[in-house]
Amino acid sequence: MYQEATYYSCTTARSDYAWCSLDAKFRRQWRYCTGQDPPKCTFPFIFKGRCFQRCTKEHYLLNRSWCSLTGNYDKDGKWKQCSPHK
Repeated sequence: MYQEATYYSCTTARSDYAWCSLDAKFRRQWRYCTGQDPPKCTFPFIFKGRCFQRCTKEHYLLNRSWCSLTGNYDKDGKWKQCSPHK
């Protein structure tokens, strides 16, 4: 459930890209939907004009690492949080 609506597959509600909740009732934990499940990081990737070879903590408010799901985050804006061990 998200905003009083029940979804049975990925949605684009309030997003340019399809996503899904990680909980039956949305609790701010979500991920983008891709052709792969779970989505995989793409390396290298471009972020703010720089090339990254691994997960980064740059510009993530929670001081956690993240990666792009495509080779160019600047263009596509698709990302995911990396494993807490990275």
